[in-house]
Amino acid sequence: MKILVVEDNQDILSNLHDYLTFQGYVIDCADNGLTALHLISSQSYDLIILDIMLPGVNGLSICQSLRQDAHLDTPVIMLTARDRLEDKLQGFHSGADDYLVKPFDMSELLVRIEAILRRTQQNAQSLVLQVNDLKFNLNTMIVTRSEDTIELKPAALKLLKKLMQESPNVVKKELLEQILWGDDLPDGDNLKAHIYLLRNKIDKPYKTKLLKTVHGIGYKLLNYET
Repeated sequence: MKILVVEDNQDILSNLHDYLTFQGYVIDCADNGLTALHLISSQSYDLIILDIMLPGVNGLSICQSLRQDAHLDTPVIMLTARDRLEDKLQGFHSGADDYLVKPFDMSELLVRIEAILRRTQQNAQSLVLQVNDLKFNLNTMIVTRSEDTIELKPAALKLLKKLMQESPNVVKKELLEQILWGDDLPDGDNLKAHIYLLRNKIDKPYKTKLLKTVHGIGYKLLNYET
């Protein structure tokens, strides 16, 4: 599981990084709003721990952008020293899933992280993605189109899942590469080869083409029903 921690207090940031890494999570860190937005736009996270008071762009604005502009449902836990009810409500209204007031105990944060991730994993397990007549059952990992079963390799399944989740929006090439290889990117444009194989499976036999290349940016699945 990969978590982004956004906190401008270097002591708190370091403590969170060390503690959550010890618990087995992969941690990225940002100490300002602009860096956080860059990481969110270029990488995929299972959860974001987000301080409200940040230099550059505050946490409320980041969370609102995450929900309204990027249309991402990545769980967010807000961290703040503000403990008034109206402050908490503002955090939830911006799109946060949970709200933790400083100072807090690391064990309480861990319990909240585990509860949110458990809930999101349960939701994902029952999810069936659909774009037009293309369906992906995440329970069975079966892909169908026009009632035909399509056999895909694991890499193609990973790409298709993200493209269907974000359809009809463009998914950046860098994010798709991150999904396949993490930080250990191969030489050359291997992503293009994987997209070619995916397109042959889900598009070539059918009249309506769904997978579109957005040159210089990435790829998207067209949804003609939206």
